[in-house]
Amino acid sequence: MLRELFRIPFTSLTVKSYGLMLVIGFLVAVHVIRRLSRNITPDPQMITNASLYSLVAGVIGARVFYVLHHFDIFKYNLVSVFAIWEGGLELLGGVIAAIAVIVLYLRYHKLPARQYLDILAIGLMLALCFGRMGCFLNGCCFGKPCDLPWAVRFPYGSFAYTSQVEPNPARHRSLPQLQLPDDFFNSGILKSYDQLTPQQKEMVTTTGPYRCLAVHPTELYSSADAAVIAGILYLFWRSTQNAQKTKNFLKPLTKPGSTFALMFILYSCVRFFEESLRDDNPFEYGRWMIYKGGTISQNLSIYMLIFGVVLMFIFQKLPADIQSSKAR
Repeated sequence: MLRELFRIPFTSLTVKSYGLMLVIGFLVAVHVIRRLSRNITPDPQMITNASLYSLVAGVIGARVFYVLHHFDIFKYNLVSVFAIWEGGLELLGGVIAAIAVIVLYLRYHKLPARQYLDILAIGLMLALCFGRMGCFLNGCCFGKPCDLPWAVRFPYGSFAYTSQVEPNPARHRSLPQLQLPDDFFNSGILKSYDQLTPQQKEMVTTTGPYRCLAVHPTELYSSADAAVIAGILYLFWRSTQNAQKTKNFLKPLTKPGSTFALMFILYSCVRFFEESLRDDNPFEYGRWMIYKGGTISQNLSIYMLIFGVVLMFIFQKLPADIQSSKAR
């Protein structure tokens, strides 16, 4: 875990690893989207503009989603809602907001929306791949304890460690997973590492009895899954392009928009399973839940799967709507 990469000279500002990985993912996604869309747009700058708008919308959506999900943290200090630099973004909310803004942008400029959305799907998964690497460096989105050879141990004071040494009623844990002596706490709050005695510091390090329990590196699972999904979507998109060039739409699932719909189907299935390995999100029991007792992301995954299947069916019924820069 490495939350801060370095401090900017002569300032108190630091470069956060999570934010840097998000920026890298965004730049990679824009580069790929621009290359793949060069045959359907007369002006590549429009792709860059759409990407910038989606970035802003994505950050806002990710923050709003996090605040709504953890409103009990903010309800007594609403000003802290805007303190994004302190952390607190949920990628799923960012993806939903980014897609909504891009759809509106494409509709406003009368661009072939479904063709762009197909390419956007590939870029989104690439961005997610890097974003989840940032999650790993930040220590969030951690997994359940396990004894697998590739399990990881986060340091003292990390999100995973704090979760393990405290009860978590939201996940049906009345007792901590890791029992710490009372002198590690100050008024019920875990002491910072600097407040520990030399002996206590030794007890919470790599070989100490109170080190963090090894957990699933779910962030890296998610990163690898996103990369695999991006590869599958690219190959699928290439097959649809061949069908569109020959106007052979009798082949199933070749209409524009099919790759975009497939992204929802693949990602929802993977995310539902990943949530069963994570140990950070609370279980939910709201009326709108299909899977009561699952996490909010698992329930959203079910809705995303349904949405993807419906979207795939609708796109197969719509006209092809093929456009290219050469045709203009």
